[in-house]
Amino acid sequence: MDAIPAFGDVHPTPTYLDVPSFFDDGGDVDRPTRVLHPNPQPDVPPPKSQSPSSAPSDLPPLPPSPEPSLPQTPRVGSSQLPLQPDDTLSDSDDNYLYATPIGPAPPSTPPSRHPPPSPPHIRRGDRIRKVPGEWWKVKHNAKMAVADDFQEVEFAGSVSGPDPRTYKAAMKAPDAEKWKEACDTEVMNLIANGTWELVELPPGAKVVDSGWVFKVKLHADGSLERHRSRIVAKGYSQRPGYDYTEVFAPTFRPASLRLIFALAAREGYKLRSLDISSAFTYGELDEVIYMRQPEGYHQGGPNVVCRLHKSLYGLKQSARQWNKKLRSVLEDLGFERVQSDNSIFIYSKGDVKIIVPVFIDDITLVSKNDAAMDRTVKDLQKHFKLRDLGDTSFLLSVQVKQDLDAHTISLSQTHYIDELLKRFGMNDCNPVRSPLEPGSNLSGIVPTPSEVEDMRKVPYLSAVGSLQYLATMTRPDIAFAVSYLGRFNHNPAPAHWTAVKHLLRYLKGTRDYKLVYKGNDDKELFVTYSDASHGGCHDTGRSTGGYVTLVCGGAVGWSSKRQPFVTLSSTEAEYVAAVEAGKEIMWMRNILSEFGYPSDYASTLFIDNKSGIDVAKNPEHHGRMKHLDLRFYWLRDAVQSSLIFPVYVPTKQQVADIFTKPVSIQTIDFAVPLMGLSA
Repeated sequence: MDAIPAFGDVHPTPTYLDVPSFFDDGGDVDRPTRVLHPNPQPDVPPPKSQSPSSAPSDLPPLPPSPEPSLPQTPRVGSSQLPLQPDDTLSDSDDNYLYATPIGPAPPSTPPSRHPPPSPPHIRRGDRIRKVPGEWWKVKHNAKMAVADDFQEVEFAGSVSGPDPRTYKAAMKAPDAEKWKEACDTEVMNLIANGTWELVELPPGAKVVDSGWVFKVKLHADGSLERHRSRIVAKGYSQRPGYDYTEVFAPTFRPASLRLIFALAAREGYKLRSLDISSAFTYGELDEVIYMRQPEGYHQGGPNVVCRLHKSLYGLKQSARQWNKKLRSVLEDLGFERVQSDNSIFIYSKGDVKIIVPVFIDDITLVSKNDAAMDRTVKDLQKHFKLRDLGDTSFLLSVQVKQDLDAHTISLSQTHYIDELLKRFGMNDCNPVRSPLEPGSNLSGIVPTPSEVEDMRKVPYLSAVGSLQYLATMTRPDIAFAVSYLGRFNHNPAPAHWTAVKHLLRYLKGTRDYKLVYKGNDDKELFVTYSDASHGGCHDTGRSTGGYVTLVCGGAVGWSSKRQPFVTLSSTEAEYVAAVEAGKEIMWMRNILSEFGYPSDYASTLFIDNKSGIDVAKNPEHHGRMKHLDLRFYWLRDAVQSSLIFPVYVPTKQQVADIFTKPVSIQTIDFAVPLMGLSA
């Protein structure tokens, strides 16, 4: 199933997801608060205001009202609720939780000088009314669909079509029956899991709103898989230190996943996908949190809320609590957490090895031993409700194809690219052969007022964000272009949008590219290339550095990044880029060692600058390098410790050149196949 990444959520208006507005139901609505009076009075016109000087002077002052004592709040089970037909909240009842406190009525006070205001008119919605507790009998009219009720909501790694944004929109959709069925399933699963119990809201307690998120799940080929509805808590209203403390939860690096796939191609490991249903609800909450009942499924009086016992999607700490639960279960089964990437677990005993990368609730088993994987699935089913999806074919919007006989694994995002082109109106464009116009030099110069106004209508940020996910997962050939265009996110001009469209045209012609890993018996498991373009940034004079790590004939780790300071020479720029590549090399050595592939030799780093290699080996060129921070000389220690071995490579054979500047078509044609990309 798709996740909400983080590498870039991921939307029809195309903007990034703003959490508070995500749960907005479409604007301010007149929702009066119900005001309770001991003796409601008929409607009378409000009295004319009196100034303090005109008020009667012989009236005694009002005595202060004593504070009422508050009894212990009772818990209310679903079977104990006094269900009445009128208990169903209308659209105007949202403020009941705040307007009707639980407890004895406050003591009477002397009559007011003015008659009480008339009770507000309670607006009743026109939605279908239902008896609480019998929501499963209600059939919603699919003919009530209104196109305006839909807005595209983009999730990380997804560019699917429009999904309902609110519960009301889902119930008016042409496929309302499917959404209703998905909602019923979600509620039933949460109740069966003991996620909450219904209680009356204690006086003074803070309540967190709830909401619905709807998503049409697709297969790898873009066909419909199922309708998915989720109840979420609006955790943006949580208070740090009260409602949550720690929130961090690990997710694997894309490079980690690609490395596992490369090793699977080399060793003939099989891939198997599992999907944990409602994963977050298995995490135990340490805090007391009250949440409003989900829309469409309210039971009991207006003060009845959900007291959460399990974590729920949307809460700040939910991912952390779920990760703690999963880690506990896996460690009980004999798995160990990989220290180089805490979202990966490994089981290794005798001739049985199972590697388990985890991305939130998407679990992949990687092993040669089918019986061991079957046993692991059965053990996990004792703790979680899960779907065994069989051989991995689609993961995080990436299509995965494995050929065990040929020892190859390929990763592609053809459907993602097609949806991207369609979304930005480029599906009929003419292809080009380079991500950027060769030699182009864009600037961050402030556009004219008319250009600024024109660019307000252009989905520049959304396009760059969606392209970033593609560059992060399977397309190293566009990494520089996306990083380059991202420099102008704060104030793009028409020239930048033209460059974005040029990149989309390149993707049109390379939509079928696959990142392929081929099994081999090379003694050196991986090699790395690093390069830099000195002073390549027109606006800042800073250099751009890049590197790529190749495993089993395909790119596993890559980076294209503008350096954080101005370098004074090409030697300095190349050396700084080599330091960044060296850090990636050390991480690769560490994680491979944990996977059972220790390195007894220095890892090769190809550099096309001889002076940069000299500085990495020895304290040469002191006059040119003496100003560098001490931390950059870490690379020299790694070289002298025989961990990294820098090797000269001619510029024309430098694969990493594609990560530093807009290169020629010839350079692209040279580098692309060496990185494992092919149609």
